[in-house]
Amino acid sequence: MNYLLAIDQGTTGTTALIIDAKTLKVLNKEKSDYRQIYPKPGWVEHDLNDIWESVSIAVGSVIKRTKIDPKQIGAIGITNQRETTCAYNKKGAPLHHAIVWQDRRTAAYCEEHSAKYMEVCRKKTGLPLDPYFSGTKMRWFLDHVPAVKVAADRKDLCLSTVDTFLVHRLTDGKSYVTEASNASRTMLMNLETFNWDSELLSFFDISREFLPEIRESFTNFGETKNCGILPDGIPILSILGDQQAALFGQACVRVGDIKSTYGTGAFLLLNTGEKLIHSTTGLLTTAAYSFRGHKVYALEGSAYIAGAAVQWLRDNLKSIKSSPEVSELAAQVTDLSQMEHVLFMPFFTGIGTPYWNSHAKAAIVGLTRDTHNGHIARACLEGIALSLNDSVSSFKKDFPHLNDIRVDGGAAANDILMQMQANFSQKTILRPQVIDTTAFGVAVGCLVGRGEVSIEDMGRYWKLEKEFTPEKNPYYGKKKNLWDETIKRLYL
Repeated sequence: MNYLLAIDQGTTGTTALIIDAKTLKVLNKEKSDYRQIYPKPGWVEHDLNDIWESVSIAVGSVIKRTKIDPKQIGAIGITNQRETTCAYNKKGAPLHHAIVWQDRRTAAYCEEHSAKYMEVCRKKTGLPLDPYFSGTKMRWFLDHVPAVKVAADRKDLCLSTVDTFLVHRLTDGKSYVTEASNASRTMLMNLETFNWDSELLSFFDISREFLPEIRESFTNFGETKNCGILPDGIPILSILGDQQAALFGQACVRVGDIKSTYGTGAFLLLNTGEKLIHSTTGLLTTAAYSFRGHKVYALEGSAYIAGAAVQWLRDNLKSIKSSPEVSELAAQVTDLSQMEHVLFMPFFTGIGTPYWNSHAKAAIVGLTRDTHNGHIARACLEGIALSLNDSVSSFKKDFPHLNDIRVDGGAAANDILMQMQANFSQKTILRPQVIDTTAFGVAVGCLVGRGEVSIEDMGRYWKLEKEFTPEKNPYYGKKKNLWDETIKRLYL
């Protein structure tokens, strides 16, 4: 086995990486973006054919660029956007666009059933009854899409997350499977058993036969067959939802380890080991990974918007031409006293942890005649850091010991943002040499599945690039207090 192929199917594009199976060095990577579909305000969709095309382009391009024989690929690892929900028939033909994790169309459904089922969902799944998760999206498909209703009547319906759809396509429909970290985001999996829960299936009125089999995270999920982009017979040995893959790729395998991933949204996971902890502060409880009968859990904080806020500055306000330019613009602000009342509330698609307000809207407050683009750029970065710090604050209340925070994702390369995160959270921030940790995590997971690497050895593959230690500037405490007061005034 000379090479590993890691497929990172994300919200805006797919990245494929070729990794040396012996050294675990990333040899090459290629990304292929695809369109975002916004049918109505608050609705976000993806075309499954667009997703598959992006996978095909990224995989084909990285193999060509690396100049390898694809027959030398010994295993495939898949990581993916998690709650995005797919409806297709058993031949793999889409029945509707996928409903993306950001989509809020089922907010009214959740509010209607909240009083009766909120606590049931929290107890069994670790999740609130919220439009974010897949169960309500599956219910929407069955209620509103005629093609889905017909397929259900014919027993020809597949309802799944993106990992399952990709495996189905890669194996020519031979494998219809998922794994625990993805299944735990559907609101249909019982966290104690890692199986579909009969009571929850009954509540959402979803038949078990439409759902994939749940397997452990590092095992054989099937082999490639007639997929058009790879030779037959390559085993898929590792699958993790993107945030859990980042946790694993960051070698956060000890109890108390934390990772924060900055992508379109931003997500923090805290490894709680084999102890199932129900948060009292608005955090989610989720499956981290499972292997050889061991169930490992995590607490999770979710900020729906992170990098997307910078994209908004770029695409809507036109204040920057490329996302990295936000640092240069924010650095124009040298006097922090000018920022004391300026807040950027990045709630374009609602608030996640710890408030779970699906109707919240974004806002910029505290502007004066002196406010310029530099102030707004810095406030944008502060808003991202403060959103994530709300989760860190919840971690501190729910768990007795927190290790340093390991960061990854595109915005983790932003030194200003990382220093802000350290200052607001008063935790040391550690940035690794490899920030493609989602893909790296499932690549190593392939070797774990083959028994060549132990989970305890993960730390050997993690290398520090830069450390950000918290500063004691009183500005950050004052700004955090203003943030808390503003959220209470505007959103609660």
